[in-house]
Amino acid sequence: MNLNEAKLGTEYVITQIDTEGDEEMESFLFSLGCYSGEKITVVDKKKNLFVSIKDARYNIDPELAAAILVEE
Repeated sequence: MNLNEAKLGTEYVITQIDTEGDEEMESFLFSLGCYSGEKITVVDKKKNLFVSIKDARYNIDPELAAAILVEE
C-alpha cells in the first residue's frame, strides 16, 4: 500500500520508493530519510500528510506520499 492509505499513528516500514523514474523526487525523499527499511508514521492527514521519520516531522503532498510504499 502507499502512504496515502496508511492509518494515523501506525508505524510502518518503507518497502519501496516508486517515483517512476523521477530522479529529483527520489533524491528529495532520500534526503528526508525515506528509503527502504526505514520506519515512518503518519501523524496527521489534512490536505497534505504530516509524517514522522527518524524523530523529525515533515509535511508531504499526496503525490510524494503515493510514491512511498509501506507495510506494517
